[in-house]
Amino acid sequence: MKKAIERLGAASVLLALLAVGQLGGDVWGMGSRPPVIGTAASEFTLVDLEGRAHSLSQHRGNIVLVNFWATWCKPCTTEMPAMQACYDRLRDKGFVVLAVNELEDEAKVREHIKAYGHTFPVLLDQDNRVANQYGVYGLPVSVFIDEHGIVQEYIKGGLLTEQKIEEVINRIKGGDKSRSVSLQ
Repeated sequence: MKKAIERLGAASVLLALLAVGQLGGDVWGMGSRPPVIGTAASEFTLVDLEGRAHSLSQHRGNIVLVNFWATWCKPCTTEMPAMQACYDRLRDKGFVVLAVNELEDEAKVREHIKAYGHTFPVLLDQDNRVANQYGVYGLPVSVFIDEHGIVQEYIKGGLLTEQKIEEVINRIKGGDKSRSVSLQ
């Protein structure tokens, strides 16, 4: 009986280590800690639906919204029209949306994006590496990064509205919290 309990204890420790990514690589893990507000955002490079590579650093000088999502996630798809509306209004003024899809088939993602008419870059995180890097567990997650590559906001859950996006952008730019947004 004592041997069985010891084996069970060892197995539990092994499973716990796998769950937090301490063994077997990041693919097994649920992610590291979410980025700390005020620290540098972790660099990443992912491919979009057109096969072009996007790195976070190539968008330096802009405010970047990195949104982790999936087609099956209702809160994710509910907040995407607000992201699109803000992207349409502000992309020429230094606002970038990078929608990072987690682990889904490219054809399914492509079909979803086409059906809803989204035009912001959609990146494929097919091995969940970037989601793990950003401490994502559960969707959606939105990370706002300032022009210098510093994390300014980490939002978990389907909370993005046009007003919320504009408020965060204004706070990052040091402007007021009104509905009018100027990124210049």
